[in-house]
Amino acid sequence: MLVEEKHFYFIKDSYFHDYPEAGLMPNKIIINNAVHDRPAYFALRDSSNPKILWLIPISSKISKYKRIEEEKRRKFGRCDTIVFGNILGHECAFLIQNMCPITSYYIENEYMDHNHYPVRIPYRLEQIISKKVRRILLLEGQGKRITFSNVLKIKYSLLEHEKKRELEKN
Repeated sequence: MLVEEKHFYFIKDSYFHDYPEAGLMPNKIIINNAVHDRPAYFALRDSSNPKILWLIPISSKISKYKRIEEEKRRKFGRCDTIVFGNILGHECAFLIQNMCPITSYYIENEYMDHNHYPVRIPYRLEQIISKKVRRILLLEGQGKRITFSNVLKIKYSLLEHEKKRELEKN
């Protein structure tokens, strides 16, 4: 599967098994006796290694995350860990604080609208999210823990697993 930056994806269950320290929300829920993928993740390519994607989960729990964002703004004067935007006509929270690195090996499928087109967001929102993710990754690289999980440890583990898979192919 071709995995593109700035699209939305769902993660395979194996990622949750292989990286439980990622601390992500459960992968699937049952609604009206049917299994639905969730949450969806917004993908951004890693600037230092194109094999790595940073996936930012989205949530519909707006009031919860508005309170958290407001508290962070009061405490720190800014909030780079939560961004709000519309997806398919619904307001969602992009949870940068919960982002995780991943490789295409762990991508299950792409989030599509009811017409089977990839779900997208406005360019301006993409830019806001990208800027905040770059800032958070810079701080993480300086040893400051902003995200809930140790994203850099997971990233390096993913790269090691990718090397092993490539060697097994050859």
